[in-house]
Amino acid sequence: MRRVGWSIILALALAGCGGDATAPEGSPSARAAEADASALPVMGPERRILAFGDSLFAGFQLGDGESYPAVLEAALRARGIDARVTNAGVSGDTTAAGRQRLAFVLGQEQRTPDLAIVELGGNDLLRGIPPAETRRNLAAILAELKTRDIPVLLMGMRAPPNLGADFVAAFDGLYPALAEEYGAALVPFFLASVYDQPALIQPDRIHPTAEGVEALVAATVNEVVEALPETDS
Repeated sequence: MRRVGWSIILALALAGCGGDATAPEGSPSARAAEADASALPVMGPERRILAFGDSLFAGFQLGDGESYPAVLEAALRARGIDARVTNAGVSGDTTAAGRQRLAFVLGQEQRTPDLAIVELGGNDLLRGIPPAETRRNLAAILAELKTRDIPVLLMGMRAPPNLGADFVAAFDGLYPALAEEYGAALVPFFLASVYDQPALIQPDRIHPTAEGVEALVAATVNEVVEALPETDS
């Protein structure tokens, strides 16, 4: 399995990358926090969620049930939501690779997802792909999902400052711009809860640990719930 190159982001972030990200509040993991809601019965219609991204979704070097999609599903079910999250993360995927495989992935789904979570762009940074190309690919992905009437939660990424002010402005700005253009919900910076927390990153300084994934879920589960369309029942 190929690695997605997050060291260019995380190593710089750990060395003092700026931004308005906030650290996780220490103690309970996502699973422990959700345990408080374990008395809630799982009820209502089944909600299908497609987690479409790279190794941050694939669960690089993590055990069964420790990937972001798996922990997210558990967190949603702890809230009483009958969630089924498909892990469509592929390590090493660029936005171009994601664009190429989207139709195939959707074709494998038993029914149209209620929500697609799109998390791509970090490997574009690693390869120095121009932000305009990243934007075109993400726009094509969002356009395809919109054509199929699938709501989207877009996970934003940020470029490291050593790529230059113009590159950073273009890359960082494409996520909110695309979210507005295509009516997608947005998490401004997916890694906000772990990027400056070395204990939540694997020794490769690239991928989150199992505890890091739990922090990511704890920081984003509310946005996922809000992005799910309402049901009649």
